[in-house]
Order: sequence, then structure tokens, then C-alpha cells
Amino acid sequence: MRFAMGIDYDGANYRGWQTQQEGVPSVQLTVEQALSQIANHPIDVHAAGRTDAGVHASGMIVHFDTDAIRGHRNWLLGANRLLPNDIAVRWIHPVSDDFHARFKAVARRYRFVIFNSPLRSSMLAGKVTWHYHHLDVERMKLAAQYLVGVHDFTSFRAVGCQARNPVRDVHFLNVSQLGSLIVLDIQADGFLYHMVRNIAGVLMAIGQGKAEPEWVKTILLARDRTQGGVTASGDGLYFVDALYPPEFDLPKEAVGPVWLQGIV
Repeated sequence: MRFAMGIDYDGANYRGWQTQQEGVPSVQLTVEQALSQIANHPIDVHAAGRTDAGVHASGMIVHFDTDAIRGHRNWLLGANRLLPNDIAVRWIHPVSDDFHARFKAVARRYRFVIFNSPLRSSMLAGKVTWHYHHLDVERMKLAAQYLVGVHDFTSFRAVGCQARNPVRDVHFLNVSQLGSLIVLDIQADGFLYHMVRNIAGVLMAIGQGKAEPEWVKTILLARDRTQGGVTASGDGLYFVDALYPPEFDLPKEAVGPVWLQGIV
């Protein structure tokens, strides 16, 4: 039987989602170990996205297969009992065998949270990217709109990105401000390696006045990563949602992170 599952996690203590060499902590391995203990057989978990070291998720969608017969509460409560405090299962839902968390996703959504203040906050350490220079949000909003639509994002992907096709369709990129917090909210049909962090770096440079909003067009046309500015820290980056065809009927929750729900 196949199950889809929604999870959230604080990525600070992990080297990313994906299982790596032995001894390196990953979210995937930690989740698999908990589910395997409940099922009493090895479980492989497949995710909608692969977050980097230190990157968080408030709405990661995964799936796994099992022959074990367990009740809904056994999976949900059992997993949360076995998982560390920085990983939590939000929901679990039976799905058809043709569901795949990665390959059936039609869109993915991230939020990047900036704490724009002259002084850092100990309470937000690791949860946001701190930027101490004043950022002009209106300039950032103007720049962001040049990225909406279908573009070649070669200039916004990491040099080590292995994707064959650099073209992506950005459905929206909204910039909002809540006091000292600035939130970049972006959804696309897919993302390249470091794409969101590189976009955030460019928008912060424009917000600081280092370049004009039209610089984004120049970067896109260059199709050259060396022209794309600084890669922002992963601290403020959250995988917040993956979208699927309606026939899978997955549970929906408010877009996170949880401390921004109802505000943004």
C-alpha cells in the first residue's frame, strides 16, 4: 500500500533532505528510520523536493510503500513519537500506486524570510536570513516581476546544477513586508539548484540600492551564473508546498512556516 505524508522540519541540524554517506545526518534517513520501526520492515521515502543543508520545510510532501497493516493513528502518532523534535508528521493519507511525490508534482512553492534590522535577533537565529542594511521593498517588488513567467534561469542556478533544461515557469513571485520581516513567496513548475537563494540574493542587492530593478532582465539574458550576484544564506528558506492533480485528493494546510500563517 502507498501512503502520502506531509511533514515539516527545521533543517538546522541536517545536511539536507537527501540521505548521504554513513554518519551524515539527513532528514530522509531520520524519517525512514522512524517509519521502518513502525512497519517492522525497511521503508524508502520519496520527497517532492530536496532541500539543502540548513534549509527548512513547512509543507514537504513525501510518499512510501508498505505491506504493514497499521491504523492511521499508529502511523501518525507513532512517527511523531519516534522522530526528534525538529521533524514532525502533519498528516498521512492513502494514495493510489501511481502517485509519486516527486514526479506527479505539477508545482512547488518556497518562501524566503528576511529579517531586515540593524541588529540581529537571537530568537530568529537559523530561522531567517538577517540583512542589516535597509531594504526598499517597492524596488524588490518591481524587480521580482521580471522573473515571473517562462525564462531560462541559467544565471540563477548553481554552477554545479545538473538539470538538463534551465527553463522554468515561475507562476508568481510576491514580496511582502511585516514589520522587520520581508517574505519572498515563489511558486514554479520546478526549481534549479540554488535558484531561490540566488533570486533572493539579487532582490536584496536591488532592495539595498546596489542595482536597479531592471538588472534582473540583464542577468536573465546573460545566461551566465557569474553575472547573477550573491547566493543568499539558506537560513530563511522554507519549502512550503507541492501541488498535485486534484484526483489524488491530498489534505491541504495553511501555507507556512507556522509562525507566518494568517499573516502572509
